[in-house]
Amino acid sequence: MIRFFILLTLCATLLFGATVERDRWKSGETYLLFLQKHKLPTRALYYNLDKEDQRLTEEMRTGVHYQILRDRDGTIEQILLPLNDELQIHIYKADKSYKFEAIPIITTTKTEAFSTTITSSPMYNILKATGSKKLAQIFIASFKHSLNFKNDIRHGDRLVMIYDQKYRLGHPFSMPILKAAMIEMHKKRHYIYRNSDGRYYDEKAHEVEGFLLARPVRGARISSRFTKRRWHPVLHKWRAHLGIDYAARRGTPVRAAGSGVISYAARMGSYGNLVKIRHADGYETRYAHLKSFRRGIHRGKRVKKGQVIAYVGSTGRSTGPHLHFELRKRGRAINPLRVVQVTTKKQ
Repeated sequence: MIRFFILLTLCATLLFGATVERDRWKSGETYLLFLQKHKLPTRALYYNLDKEDQRLTEEMRTGVHYQILRDRDGTIEQILLPLNDELQIHIYKADKSYKFEAIPIITTTKTEAFSTTITSSPMYNILKATGSKKLAQIFIASFKHSLNFKNDIRHGDRLVMIYDQKYRLGHPFSMPILKAAMIEMHKKRHYIYRNSDGRYYDEKAHEVEGFLLARPVRGARISSRFTKRRWHPVLHKWRAHLGIDYAARRGTPVRAAGSGVISYAARMGSYGNLVKIRHADGYETRYAHLKSFRRGIHRGKRVKKGQVIAYVGSTGRSTGPHLHFELRKRGRAINPLRVVQVTTKKQ
């Protein structure tokens, strides 16, 4: 359907005087307010949806670009509302009524690079050279624990970045993926690069240490990977799968992936029996579909990395025994296998 949208957009714009509006999702705006503002039917496009589709509408994020296609009379024909990197809401007019569906996002990926000379700070110069706050954040996060930018950076030092950038409808989309970076400080070059295994290494081929080092189920096979678009085997709809599934026998011990404090240990909807652990720096891990919790596991308990917290099960919306494992930072799901990891300063 999205290919149809793009084709229709081009043809309609050229032949029939239709227009495409591109705007940002505003802070505090809800999906229902959006429908009301554009005089769209709230019953057909929200209240008559199933609960899973209604939950999808709550995932719109401030600042995300969306598109509206209008005909020559100003009537809305189609709308695309991106929910994440891979899934979007598609509202379209058919038979004089409006329809709702969740569909994959089609993007192209380009490998890009740039080099600049430090005149102020890495953050300032990356922003000045690229206009991308995301690139600046990735660069700083990659080196901040191993280098002291505040005291050691000098005017005239150089930095280089190579990264993959997705494009959607001709515009940069989603977070860039860092492939390699270098910064020169006091005539010494410091590198980080992403290997084919998805992990990051320094110039001496030492793996860059990450936040989470423990696998929650030892020796388990990954049966489903993190993706923001997956055809759900139970719902038969496009849905995000915001975690890693580890296939294992019922009753297999589940271990804490990192040290922290348990913030939740109870049943929660489609997750079934669920444990949440709050870690440092805004990180949280989730362990779902559990058979049971280990004795003594409760909210407020402090646990150590590798400690058994529960047992594999198939509670909630599950097709068989497995652990669904999620990693979140400040509430936003990130891929545990592709976190931009950072070096630890050697003492």
